[in-house]
Formats: sequence, structure tokens, C-alpha cells
Amino acid sequence: MSELSNLEAPIGANKRRRRIGRGESSGWGKTAGMGGKGQKGRQGGGKPGHGFEGGQMPLQRRLPKRGFRSENRIEYAVVNLRDLVAFEAGAIIDPDTLRSRGLVKKGHDLLKVLGDGDVAVALTIRAHHFSKSAVEKISGAGGTVELIER
Repeated sequence: MSELSNLEAPIGANKRRRRIGRGESSGWGKTAGMGGKGQKGRQGGGKPGHGFEGGQMPLQRRLPKRGFRSENRIEYAVVNLRDLVAFEAGAIIDPDTLRSRGLVKKGHDLLKVLGDGDVAVALTIRAHHFSKSAVEKISGAGGTVELIER
């Protein structure tokens, strides 16, 4: 137990900073703890940055940069009219119906109907977006188009 008569500093309290590069007799002279020559012996030459390949052109810069994908893009699940041939006349088709039949994958929330193919029967189709040709073909067959708000 420490008393006023025999106080000691806690272990590790009195640490002195190493005075590096102050002559051979200090024990930290000459290379000053940096070893020999080379990148790690230079000032600021610790670890090179991420992706550094020793001066060779890094892979990130060698590969061609192509395309752009907007963060604000709206991604639709796409269904063509030829996929709706299996439905009977008067059927109401919405995203849930198409998901249950396996025509739309689960990941997409919005549905777009495209006009590739023909519709022979009158269908009521509910979707978030329609192409012009799809609207013409559906209404031409006596069906109705209903837009779902996003």
C-alpha cells in the first residue's frame, strides 16, 4: 500500500518519447529505426495505398470504364402481351396475379406491360406503366387498362 512517505508513479506513467535520429550513441541514430533503404525507409513511405501494385498500373485503372447507372432509376418488372395469352377472357391481371403464376419475380415492386405479342380476349390489366402499343392492343381487343399509382 502506498503512503505519502513512499509514493511511486503507476507502471507506465513515466514514459519518455524516443528522440529518434539524434546520433549513434542514442541507439536511434543513423537509420533512426527505419531499417535500410527502400519505400519503408523513406519519409511518409509506410504502407502504400489500397490497390497499389508497386508502380505497375493498378487493375482499377487498367480496366475500361463503361456505362452509368443512375441512383434514381425506376426499375420495372416487365411483362409482354404474349405472356398473357394463358389468361381467360374477363380476367383481372395485377402484379400479385402475375407473381403467383411465376411471370414476375419477387424482387420488383413496379410492373410495366409492353406490347410485344397480341391479345385475343378482353382483359383488365392493372400495372404501374404501359407502353403505347400495349394500350392500343389491349383496348383494341376490348380490354381495359388501369394505372396503379406508385
